[in-house]
Amino acid sequence: MKKLLLGSIFLLLAIIVPVPTMAEVDISIGISLPPPIVFEAPPAVVVLPDANDVYIAPDIVGVDLFFWNGWWWRLWEGRWYRAHYYNRGWAYYDRVPSFYFDVDPGWRRYYREHSWHGHPWNYERIPHQQLQRNWKSWRSNRYWERQKTWGIKNYQPQPQQQRQELRRQRQEQYQQRPKVQRHQQQRQQHQYPPQAQQHQRQQQPQQQHAQPQVQQHHGESGQQHAHEKPEGRDRAHRE
Repeated sequence: MKKLLLGSIFLLLAIIVPVPTMAEVDISIGISLPPPIVFEAPPAVVVLPDANDVYIAPDIVGVDLFFWNGWWWRLWEGRWYRAHYYNRGWAYYDRVPSFYFDVDPGWRRYYREHSWHGHPWNYERIPHQQLQRNWKSWRSNRYWERQKTWGIKNYQPQPQQQRQELRRQRQEQYQQRPKVQRHQQQRQQHQYPPQAQQHQRQQQPQQQHAQPQVQQHHGESGQQHAHEKPEGRDRAHRE
């Protein structure tokens, strides 16, 4: 009778308590989820200039919480997560979201100083409900760029060529972060099951031993094939 009662209580708790608060690991992929952020109220956001309708919650200390394209986004331990809600439902995202390299890394200082690259920045704090009601129309109409110029006085959007160069530089800097590199290594190792990795290690000496014969009989074409990577490993690198 006691066992039945305890089982009923546990089942009731499992139904009442939301899953994100109970689980700390995404079982489907075996990756830890980020720690929760405590909010006293739904966060206000500001729109970031030259960033393709990216919003940031500036009042959160130590965490960059973005809103873009209907999702909330955050980077933790070199991995990206997204959710439909700012305070729950986080799930691992296996790529870098495309908006991120448009975000100026100095935005916090510009926010504190009310100055964007030397221009007065009279940004507008957007309440959560207003964001949810309007973000789609603002994006389709390019509202912040065309009508508000992001609240920056006497500022013109960056030329496309300059934006592309900044994206390239930020991407290089991102790839050099130790936590990002560690996550990429772990992800590449996860591409192959242990049996496949062992099979590749066993085949590699045989392929190296066969290279001189290929080069001797086929000349330049043999040298080209001798430097090709196994198809599976190359596909994992591209992914």
